[in-house]
Amino acid sequence: MFLTSNSKILVVEDEWIIALDIKLRLEQLGYIVPGIAQNSDAALKVVAESQPDLILMDIHLQGETDGIETANQIREQFHLPIIFLTAYADEVTLSRAVSVHPFGYIIKPFKDEDLNTAIQIALANHKAELLMQQAIEKEKEINELRSQFVSIVSHEFRNPLSSLTVIFDLLERQELQLSVEQRRKHFQRGKSVVRDMAGLIDDVLLMGEVSRSQFQYEPAPINLLQFCSNLVDDLKATIGAKHNLQLVTKGFSEATDYFCNLDSKLLQHILVNLLSNAIKYSPDTSEVRFTVTREPEQLIFQIQDQGIGISPEDQKRLFTPFHRGANARRMPGTGLGLSIVKRCVDAHQGAIAITSEIGVGTTITVTLQRCDV
Repeated sequence: MFLTSNSKILVVEDEWIIALDIKLRLEQLGYIVPGIAQNSDAALKVVAESQPDLILMDIHLQGETDGIETANQIREQFHLPIIFLTAYADEVTLSRAVSVHPFGYIIKPFKDEDLNTAIQIALANHKAELLMQQAIEKEKEINELRSQFVSIVSHEFRNPLSSLTVIFDLLERQELQLSVEQRRKHFQRGKSVVRDMAGLIDDVLLMGEVSRSQFQYEPAPINLLQFCSNLVDDLKATIGAKHNLQLVTKGFSEATDYFCNLDSKLLQHILVNLLSNAIKYSPDTSEVRFTVTREPEQLIFQIQDQGIGISPEDQKRLFTPFHRGANARRMPGTGLGLSIVKRCVDAHQGAIAITSEIGVGTTITVTLQRCDV
């Protein structure tokens, strides 16, 4: 398959007549020629402005900088494929040319067929090079995530397991003669630890599902107000009276307004993660406000807390897997929650926005397209 369609080729040639001839021949072959340059400075300027796919570079140029040095600068700055054009093939010139790793080397005069073949090979090799670089970067990213995963997950499992061991030891020791209330507190603590571990496992499994590209958006009719109300009731049962979790609804005037087509599984991941974070990082007795707004074309979910806040530096990496804010690292967590939220929002083709101030609190707004039943 030829790669001529929309491929832009810059001609760098010191002889103007020859440059025009090459331009005409390239256009007859189906390429786009965004410009002609006769010296190094002009070549670098045109490359920056037009971003060509390939450069035909004469070794001998006007000015003090020749084509080989110019090619080296272009490769370092723009990482573009270059084919050298020259009327000379001496060993010294060839050795210098090879040192900058060109994608081809054509001796003048040349036939159109030879030029086209060299260009096709160069474009194909450059595409393969880019794919290889992307694969290497992806592998590097996966290795880094794997390392973070092992470190964080082992820590997050080891601590609760140690806590469970202590709780079981206390309950088992008859000489302590624990009261009914003391035993009840230990059992509650044990249940809380188990819930945290189960949540961690759920997050890890969901991230694995996303990484394997098995993340499916499957909308179905749901009663949105009932869904959010049940979710809040479940959270209140978990947190007890420690926090004041409030559900506020706007724009729902009739019962028919309650129903929307959404993926309830993904929506639950979004809201549970955001509300759990708001509760976890807020002081006891503070208010966490959960507002659901129905607008003509959108559904807006806003969670506002009075917690520890997020620094501007941490906000830049907030959706990176395993990243945790500097002021949150003493609290349990893996840094997976917001990454999962972002992917669930993306699956809905929605948007998420965060405003936060250290020591004041955080407001997170999720906007989804309204799809009425």
